[in-house]
Amino acid sequence: MSRIDVARGRFLAALQSLEEAAGGVGESLDAAARGSERLAQLEAERERLLARVTELEDELAALSSVTEEVEGRLDGAIGEIRAALAR
Repeated sequence: MSRIDVARGRFLAALQSLEEAAGGVGESLDAAARGSERLAQLEAERERLLARVTELEDELAALSSVTEEVEGRLDGAIGEIRAALAR
């Protein structure tokens, strides 16, 4: 083999190595772009879930109020029934 053939082989090996490294960088850039997109989706979902939690907390407060009112009315009705039965 001549020195040119040896140099050509080394050049081709270096070129192949560079192409493989460049392909990995492209994949990394694609993954980073997908990661940013996924992060935006997760942030939007988080905001939606926080809004839903707030709605459910408001609903819980309203239901608790109704439950207390029903409990008071039932206690009153039970008291009246007991008083009527005691007569």
